[in-house]
Amino acid sequence: WVLSKTKKEDTDDNISKYDGRWEVEELKENRMSGDRGLVLKSVAKHHAISAMLTKAFIFNDKPLIVQYEVNFQEGIDCGGAYIKLLSSSDGLDLEYFFDKTPYTIMFGPDKCGEDYKLHFIFRHKNPKTGEYDEKHAKRPDVDLKKFYSDKKTHLYTLVLKPDDTFEMLIDQSVVGKGSLLEDMVPPVNPPKEIEDPSDKKPDDWDERPKIPDPNAVKPDDWDEDEPSKIEDSDAVKPEGWLDDEPQYVPDPNAKKPKDWDEEMDGEWEAPQIPNPKCETAPGCGLWVRPMKNNPKYKGKWKAPMIENPNYQGIWSPRKIPNPDYFEDPHPFKMTTISAIGLELWSMTSNIYFDNFIVCSEKEVADRWAADGWGLKKLVASANEPGMFSQLVTAAEDHPWLWVLYILTLALPVALGVLFC
Repeated sequence: WVLSKTKKEDTDDNISKYDGRWEVEELKENRMSGDRGLVLKSVAKHHAISAMLTKAFIFNDKPLIVQYEVNFQEGIDCGGAYIKLLSSSDGLDLEYFFDKTPYTIMFGPDKCGEDYKLHFIFRHKNPKTGEYDEKHAKRPDVDLKKFYSDKKTHLYTLVLKPDDTFEMLIDQSVVGKGSLLEDMVPPVNPPKEIEDPSDKKPDDWDERPKIPDPNAVKPDDWDEDEPSKIEDSDAVKPEGWLDDEPQYVPDPNAKKPKDWDEEMDGEWEAPQIPNPKCETAPGCGLWVRPMKNNPKYKGKWKAPMIENPNYQGIWSPRKIPNPDYFEDPHPFKMTTISAIGLELWSMTSNIYFDNFIVCSEKEVADRWAADGWGLKKLVASANEPGMFSQLVTAAEDHPWLWVLYILTLALPVALGVLFC
């Protein structure tokens, strides 16, 4: 692994340097003797470290399998644990690996706030212009939160196949899959036709499906001046209504504060409280008739709507052939990969990486996983607390669970006593 010695572009000099610290060490929990990983140690620092592959990967007739382990040992507040597969070039110098170093694929977990992501991005070369564009896989339709918060080691796998399909897996279970041609944003191939940017909507184009009836006439008996609400003339003041009692009275128990200065603060007045005499009465103060809906109210008259005889539909520009159109039938044929890199910023430290592999054979990747992640999973399972301990821990976080536990235990005992 080679530490970067350069700086991040377009960033203040005081934070632009890739001076985040890396260590090679064992896991903090569920460790296995002698097993160590690469650990991101610094907070709020730029980190960049990379390594050359023992053999460049050329996209021809074999699939690409990329796999590695991540453990957010202290959870993760805001930061990523994704990898970049760096594009082959004569000028690739790992000591100068930074955010603008060309990559072919970016893959892995990323999280900030409550946004949990699993990236799969590849840089596609436009066959007409030679320029590169990033293509993003659609988000997995699964809840990823537990992989960031359980402080366990998880296995991330990306599989690209020569038939232009892909799969993303976590812990050897598929969480997302699709086609490089159909499930990337933006699409690899642009549309054959586009809207003519020079086409303008005619001034007399009518997009209104309905219009007010021009022949409608307001009825003679339509009174627009009638209010929507009127007093209820049938209402009667309830018996016991206290006309002479206010709704609020000064608090008889209130006392003027000792530090009250009438010259500075004005004349002191006791705070108002609800009148206790009104609590048992139907009401206090001036009685006013309640309002009711006015049966004569019609509101402002409007002509009824009719079908627009001149309706022409919603206007849209005419279509023309896309001058930038091209068709890449096999986007799997990506730029050759010769190195792997971690270029990360994190607000949480001790992110653990282990057992990176780039290969073409599923059997090799599975065996690699069994010898690494599989053993870690067994150790973590063996160290997990028993069911009783888990229930107690859960109740410490959610005290209302004690009620559920008691009811769950008491109900069968009570029923047993009752039936016996």
